[in-house]
Amino acid sequence: MQEVCRQSLAAAAAEGAVSIVTIRLRVGELAGVELEALRFAFPLVMQDTIGAHAQLQIESEPAICHCEPCGKTFHAKQGLGDCPSCGTLSHRLLSGQALQLVALEVN
Repeated sequence: MQEVCRQSLAAAAAEGAVSIVTIRLRVGELAGVELEALRFAFPLVMQDTIGAHAQLQIESEPAICHCEPCGKTFHAKQGLGDCPSCGTLSHRLLSGQALQLVALEVN
């Protein structure tokens, strides 16, 4: 969360903002991030900054794999990459590992 704070403040400063209204994050289901821990840490790391009163929005990114043999994409439940169409183990994860600052709303 400290890196999110750093990136948000830098982006806001680059725009000449005086406050950050909203911070939107994309968090993949395989990112290894506890969402409640993010929500708990957010006000602590943002205090005494121009983002002290910002709202945190978190969008979920599903874990999606691609199966080379049959060409299907599928949801990788709990990180398992067995293709439900043909049973092949997929080694190509298309999404689900992100922890990304997606957008800021600033004043």
